[in-house]
Amino acid sequence: MLRLDRVTKKFGGLVAVNNVSLELEQGQLAGLIGPNGAGKTTIFNVITGVYRADSGKVYFMGIDVTKKKPHEIAALGIARTFQNIKLFHRMSVLDNVRVACHFRLKASVFSAVLDLPKYAREEREMTKESLDLLEAVGLKQLANESAASLPYGYQRKLEIARALATRPRILLLDEPAAGMNPEETAELMRFIKRIRDEFGLTILLIEHDMKVVMGICEKITVLDHGCVIAEGSPKEIQNNPEVIKAYLGSGAYARS
Repeated sequence: MLRLDRVTKKFGGLVAVNNVSLELEQGQLAGLIGPNGAGKTTIFNVITGVYRADSGKVYFMGIDVTKKKPHEIAALGIARTFQNIKLFHRMSVLDNVRVACHFRLKASVFSAVLDLPKYAREEREMTKESLDLLEAVGLKQLANESAASLPYGYQRKLEIARALATRPRILLLDEPAAGMNPEETAELMRFIKRIRDEFGLTILLIEHDMKVVMGICEKITVLDHGCVIAEGSPKEIQNNPEVIKAYLGSGAYARS
């Protein structure tokens, strides 16, 4: 469904991503892990068009998206969240989701200015869909609250709901458990698995919390200094000597 073919991205003399190849199958819940600075978020930025690869190709559903712009890639069905939550804090919870639906509106600016029936109908449909998404993630009762007023865990869910509003086929989650306590993390794990199944998603996540990665991912790719050093099931990754040396260390997961 998603394929990176020998992707390299440089920033001046720094090679952030070096000849990385990666494949993601439909319906898969996969993880991308590695030390800080390994190139994980850079890969997300290349996939979503924020950065353009210096060499190599990115394919989505067989389509070469390497040179496409972010909004074009989003329209094809790739959505993402960010390591640092990027909500519209002054807007309501509902409007944060509604705004993600706008690129699918077909009514013209002229129709919007005059509030013509076609535009009004699309606005009603967009609002209903947004409320349905908020219900699906357990936030409907907070629809009219300010996004800034939500607890941290709820802000994460809202960011994911906003991504879902683009009707993605692939969802990229950048450190979704960052800053969460153990109870919130456990709930997040259940939530990610549930939305994968309910929305028919393929999910690739970056995460430093190994309980999350080993608990829900079916396949894990490990980066170090911009290169793929291992790929496999959670058990294979836990027992891989290169991964233990570069990232996991001698902790519980390395010994299991």
